Amino acid sequence: MPETPRARLPRRTAVATVALLVAATGTTAAVQKPSPVADLRADVNQDGRVDVAGASDEAGEEAWRPGRGAVFLANVDDDSRRCRMRPGDLDRMDPAVDERLAACHDAADERVNGVRDEADLAPLRIPPSRVGEHASGHVEVVAAQAPYARLFVRRDGALRALRGPLTARELRAGVELALEGRDIVRDPQRWDGEVTVTLTVTDRGRTASDRVRLRVAPVLFQHDLQRAERVFAARPGPGRGVPPGPWSVGEAYRPREWRPFASSLVRAARAAGLSRRDVTFTAGTEQWWRDIWRQDMVEPAVASVPAPGGGEHRMRVLLRAPVLWAPPEGSEATLSRSARLLYRDFRGPDVGVVQQFTPGRGPSGIDLQNFTGNFESVPPYEGHPHGRVLYGTAPHRAPDPAFVRMIEAQGRQPAITIDTSWLLVGHVDETVHVVRARSERGWTLAVADPRQAVQLLRQAQRAGEGGQRMFADTSAQRTPTVDALLGDDGFLAGNEEAARRIDDQIAVLLRETGLSRDDLVRVPVLYAMASVAPGVPEGAVAYSPSIANGLSLTARDYAAPDPHGPKVRGRDLFRAAAEEALAAGGVRVHWVENFAWSHLAGGEVHCATNALRDTSGGAPWWSTRPGR
Repeated sequence: MPETPRARLPRRTAVATVALLVAATGTTAAVQKPSPVADLRADVNQDGRVDVAGASDEAGEEAWRPGRGAVFLANVDDDSRRCRMRPGDLDRMDPAVDERLAACHDAADERVNGVRDEADLAPLRIPPSRVGEHASGHVEVVAAQAPYARLFVRRDGALRALRGPLTARELRAGVELALEGRDIVRDPQRWDGEVTVTLTVTDRGRTASDRVRLRVAPVLFQHDLQRAERVFAARPGPGRGVPPGPWSVGEAYRPREWRPFASSLVRAARAAGLSRRDVTFTAGTEQWWRDIWRQDMVEPAVASVPAPGGGEHRMRVLLRAPVLWAPPEGSEATLSRSARLLYRDFRGPDVGVVQQFTPGRGPSGIDLQNFTGNFESVPPYEGHPHGRVLYGTAPHRAPDPAFVRMIEAQGRQPAITIDTSWLLVGHVDETVHVVRARSERGWTLAVADPRQAVQLLRQAQRAGEGGQRMFADTSAQRTPTVDALLGDDGFLAGNEEAARRIDDQIAVLLRETGLSRDDLVRVPVLYAMASVAPGVPEGAVAYSPSIANGLSLTARDYAAPDPHGPKVRGRDLFRAAAEEALAAGGVRVHWVENFAWSHLAGGEVHCATNALRDTSGGAPWWSTRPGR
């Protein structure tokens, strides 16, 4: 006989089997009082609703699997904007400030903070049941999982934290419950993201129970083919901009010429179909405005659950970079102050901020490997329906293990790692960038190519333009000629070494993604050796603005740093080569002037900007199996 909700009594009540046996024997015990029924329901069929009248949410409710199982959000946003920064929070060198800012969000209290907050809770229902007037019900989360979920019950028209039993009157009428996720998965050894909720009904001395299992939504990286909905970057502020300390690298690296940068970025955004309001420039504080690296303070991600009507309800989760600044003598190391702007400028309805780092870990140099410019992603492809995380690492220069563990614990975007230790800054965005391609896959990688850059210098020399100057139309103090660069054996050897290092990165990326060398888009970039501060080892930096280190505005629109390369008959050879290579994949280049604003300080357009993207479309995580 097909299984129905009422045919599954062995699960619903501990005494049902005994009652049936007694009835079959015909003894006087057959007139015992009927056993209670416990029936707890969740959105098991993942349609955004809980089916109370039918049985569509019944089968498989105790075990979660892709395509069948209830899900819930970690409620880490601030729907009522109750979390406020205090005066001085942005600058105070005190780890307690970061702890307090991170601890304030909707799941930190026992209230439902308005209608929008209620939408972030997972619905649970108990259908009306016939019970005696002294019956009671208890709903609880398994004890070991209790720190990660909270239950609410609707009473007197409002959702309130569930305390104590459900009354007989409530059980007869049916009960509306909601589950609130209190955190994302950070360490699967502590919590794997699943929660089991149990209903126990007691009536006339007998008990019955039912349980459902739910899984928290993973936090998934966005990727560069998704359309930017909001672009943000820094602007100058008052004062010196960086307080004294080991991170103060001198006036030579002070961001300058913001207006050319800002105006060209806005033009690029408009050409891509964004409005002026979609581009936001904000300053930090008097002490910190020169920390302009908006890409390096946060990696935007998203968590989602089914919504009624077949849609998705999404929450942006901004992953704060686990960057520690070396403290002045007598102080504790703190996280980067600039990233506190996330709490001021972004946290709010459907936007949460999460920070994760290893307590007690001392900063390594200036902690460059932990900036989130070192954490990117590749889009979906065969076997990986949600794409993969990409980050740079090396045995002696690895990102914070707690941050990496949190990313890997999401279980949907297995990581690809490449060696970025030879780079001074050491970020993956310095050498590779996802771009659109005319292929079945739809994407490929733009790769910085020092060999191509040197070949273009030789092309200029052969054309009789060896006297052309690099960076001629900038305010650079040094504008070397093509002949001078080609005559510098050390410079050429350094670029060949950079090319070999990039070859090693490419070998890993091709092996992991299945791309071929012919798929790659090569863009010219020259490299040089430099040191960011005394005591910090030298590494390679982009000598010419790295075209690979740009910002995708849409899949077809790429905002790239103007390379200011050598010219032949008035044509910039670096720009022309990049435009031609990217156009083959249907990508339009919009040049941004970032030479004095970010390039001279070791970064480019991508480093100095960030974007919140449209993450709609694609396969829902709850209906697919994790990637390999």
